[in-house]
Amino acid sequence: MSTQIAVRLPDEMVAFLDRTVAIGKAPSRAALVAAAVEREMRRQAAEQDAQVLRQEGAADDLDALVQWSSTHLELED
Repeated sequence: MSTQIAVRLPDEMVAFLDRTVAIGKAPSRAALVAAAVEREMRRQAAEQDAQVLRQEGAADDLDALVQWSSTHLELED
C-alpha cells in the first residue's frame, strides 16, 4: 500500500530529481524520494544498532561458535 503526500522541496532539489529521472538513474521523482527515505530508515536503524552495541557490547551467544569455527574449519580455495 502507498499513500500520496505533498512535500515542499527547494528548487535545487526538484531540479536534481528531474535531472536524475531525465538521465534514467531513477524511474520517477517519487521512486527517488522513496529510495532516499528508505536509505535514511536504514541509516537510523544502523545508528540505533551501534548505540546498543556501545551500551551492551558485542558479546552474544554466538561468540563461542565463531571462536570454535575460526580454529576448526578449513576453507578450500
